[in-house]
Amino acid sequence: MDELEFMRGRVYGADHEEAGPRPGRTYAQLVGGPLDGLLLDVTDRAGADLAEPVALPTELGRYGPGGRACYAPRPGDTRRWDWRGDTP
Repeated sequence: MDELEFMRGRVYGADHEEAGPRPGRTYAQLVGGPLDGLLLDVTDRAGADLAEPVALPTELGRYGPGGRACYAPRPGDTRRWDWRGDTP
C-alpha cells in the first residue's frame, strides 16, 4: 500500500490509532493538494462558519514543515472542500 492509498479515509489531525471517522461526527472530504482524500471534521461548524475556508498545517505542502494547505468548501457541496493552494 502506498502513502496516498494509506491516507485515504483518514481524518485530518487524528491520532494514528484513531485515524478513521467516528460515529456521530460530520466530515468533509479534502479534494486536491497535499491532503487529498483526507477527511476534515466539520461537526462543530454551522451556517456561515461552514462556508469559511481553512488553512491546515501540514508538512506535505509546498512549504514543508510550518506550511499550510488552504481549502474552501465547494460551492453547492459542503461535503467536499477544494484545495486553493499552499501558504507559508
